[in-house]
Amino acid sequence: MSDLGVSAAKAYLQTAQTLAKSQGETGAFDPAQGFGDLLTHAMSTVSKAGATAEGAITNAAMGRSDIVDVVTAVAAAEATLQTVVSVRDEVIRAYQDIMRMPI
Repeated sequence: MSDLGVSAAKAYLQTAQTLAKSQGETGAFDPAQGFGDLLTHAMSTVSKAGATAEGAITNAAMGRSDIVDVVTAVAAAEATLQTVVSVRDEVIRAYQDIMRMPI
């Protein structure tokens, strides 16, 4: 396996583990299920993190929450999104390298 393939595989596994830990659930995601399931799970996690941040912002605007809660929720959503974007970039880079390979 090429260095790029190893790098992509490591990023895939690392992201799967990070997403499982962020869910706080055991067995939330099994990396053996496949890359498509990883992406589905990742997008679900990003969506939930965004909704949590929006809820914190709304609560703070209505005076029901502290600004610290907003900052924490937004930072968590940003970290989750950055993880997904990093994996996407690795996959695109790997795909482009595969497409450049001679037949």
